[in-house]
Amino acid sequence: MPFICRWGIISTGGIASEFSKARLWTDSRSRNVDDVVHRVTAVGSRSVEKARQFIDTSLGGDKAIKAYGNYTQVYKDADVDVIYVATPHTYHYENSLDAIKAKKHVLCEKPVTSNCAELKSLLNAAKENGVFFMEAMWTRFQPLSLEFKKISDGGELGLPISVHADLSGNFNIYNIPRTHRILDPNLGGGALLDLGPYPLVWAIMALYENPANGATDPTITGSILKTPITGVDCNTSFTLNFKQSNLAAQAVLSCSINTNALNPGVTVRYEKGTIEVASPIYAPKSFAVRYLDEHGVIVKEEKRLFEYVGRGMHFQADEVARCIRDDKKESTLWGHAKSLLEMHIFDEVRKQGGYELPLGVEKVV
Repeated sequence: MPFICRWGIISTGGIASEFSKARLWTDSRSRNVDDVVHRVTAVGSRSVEKARQFIDTSLGGDKAIKAYGNYTQVYKDADVDVIYVATPHTYHYENSLDAIKAKKHVLCEKPVTSNCAELKSLLNAAKENGVFFMEAMWTRFQPLSLEFKKISDGGELGLPISVHADLSGNFNIYNIPRTHRILDPNLGGGALLDLGPYPLVWAIMALYENPANGATDPTITGSILKTPITGVDCNTSFTLNFKQSNLAAQAVLSCSINTNALNPGVTVRYEKGTIEVASPIYAPKSFAVRYLDEHGVIVKEEKRLFEYVGRGMHFQADEVARCIRDDKKESTLWGHAKSLLEMHIFDEVRKQGGYELPLGVEKVV
């Protein structure tokens, strides 16, 4: 019999809708997954009406799903195994902590917290309460990413030399409210925390995870250009240098809230070729591999195409279910160390760029 994973969703914004819509990920057998099955059993929002509306629009109107007008009831619900935290960045810490204290497993959207200190506190709480905890770095679990890893680490292209990755979006910042999540510093607004995880995950896959790196942390250089509208970072770039005896590689990563994304969004150069990943880099559907001879001439070229519904967020749901089933407290593919590395990098980039969140926003410092 498949393992049934029962989900409680808190917050009913756009990312929660993406996670829930189409219901394909709740119908595992339709995509050849027969070992786990997902059920949404509860949804929490600011009102019962908003929770019910979300159930109607994103979960097919299933009357068996309980609608709550707060998050506390979701945490207390005995029919919920794992909480999906889909609130704004700066609420991730307190929402995840409340769920953990209620002995619920947690999948928390990215960035997992506002800073590294908050994440360390959450991980300690998860350990004390014996629950699974994972950041929702869903790109890492998509079939394209798994295939990318096989080729990247396989050796035929040689060692990686450099990664260029960008995720930008034109948010029309001069014509949206200052309270919009992308502009409001109280919500962790700006490019780095909102968009930065996506170029970073490709650098982690290609360089940090490469066997030659030995899971060694990079050095970090960051640069931030703030918007005068609210002082959040508008254009941010950061460079990661991996300097091991077996690997000398660099990642140049960028994100902006006032311009469109590049395509390809990721270019990884190796000793013997390149991989180019098509945009959007958080849910790409194709990448191209070019194999080069010693003179840099293309000797073979391949394109890999992938099809799945929406942004492919259901693959991470499968990972969560399997970890809970197997009594694992963290994922092998995206474990706690990688989230800690992410938050350490973001802390350092914000420090170097002089971007401080308002007093009190960071719950642990």
